Amino acid sequence: MEKPATTIARQLAERAEDVCRRYLSKGRREGRYWLVGDVQNTPGRSLYVRLADSERGRAGKWTDAENGDHGDMLDVIAAAIGARTMRETLHEARIFLSLPPPEPVENQRFGQAAKAPTGTPQAARRLFAASKDIAGTVVEASLRKRALTGLRGCDALRFHPRCWYRLSEDDAPDTRNAWPAMIAAVTDLDGEITGVHRTWFDPATLDKAPVAYPRRSMGNILGHGVRFGAAGTVMTFGEGLETMLSLRCAMPRLPAIAGTSSAHLAAILFPLHLRRLYVARDDDPAGAHAVATLAERSEAAGITMIALEPDQDDFNADLRRLGLERLRANLRRQLITEDAARLLGSLS
Repeated sequence: MEKPATTIARQLAERAEDVCRRYLSKGRREGRYWLVGDVQNTPGRSLYVRLADSERGRAGKWTDAENGDHGDMLDVIAAAIGARTMRETLHEARIFLSLPPPEPVENQRFGQAAKAPTGTPQAARRLFAASKDIAGTVVEASLRKRALTGLRGCDALRFHPRCWYRLSEDDAPDTRNAWPAMIAAVTDLDGEITGVHRTWFDPATLDKAPVAYPRRSMGNILGHGVRFGAAGTVMTFGEGLETMLSLRCAMPRLPAIAGTSSAHLAAILFPLHLRRLYVARDDDPAGAHAVATLAERSEAAGITMIALEPDQDDFNADLRRLGLERLRANLRRQLITEDAARLLGSLS
């Protein structure tokens, strides 16, 4: 007998375009696909939903080309309503499909709690809790290889020795489904974990694991980020952990928030007392759009925003190729005088 969730997922797939028009309304149809920025309904084109069966996959399946996340229409609905449990997701799906409520089933005997469905904030918190400090691990060694050292105050980063990797259609059939991983906590303004960002590593090379999508996020990510240091009146935002950790190496006293993608960088919510924001710019169209969006939001909120430009491709390239002192010198030229003196020290 087919499980209720499977039945509902199949019915949603049969109406994939209707689901997209309701829950991914900021996207649009192009041919046999629905294109949108991400599963959080951000404008853009990196996430595509199949609207009809094809040799590449079934209708109702989606993939985010930017981070490799993928799922079905139930995942879309869960993200849209911020569902914490599968029960909440199925309830919303039944309303959408005009289905009657399910018959009561006594399947929670002896007060046993239901397992959190994959991809929810609850599942993300469970994964973070199951991880450990990065000291002495593959994660620390890999970061050191990228010249990222002295990571005090980076409690948002943890290590999992065998983090499950869900294979995608872009992975080779013999790809392993578990690798060592860095687990980064994505938190809201109150410090509550709403999701995690996973980066899988190959322990033999200390580089990214040889998989199609070595970075993926799970949980509720929109508006939130990976935080380093307590929020203050002066902060820095940027896309990607390596970029923000590079800036932390140069300016360890500057609180930082890393967005998991350019779209999520643009949507990070401002802390209450933020008055001056430095944004690490990525040299690509998506990065430029994120900076422009943050500039508009900052102006509307009365926050001064200053874009920081790397000398090389990005700030980690500056750190690795030019060294810490050259990176600090480049940043000093771009910070306002009082911030440069406080964060980098006075020039003698």
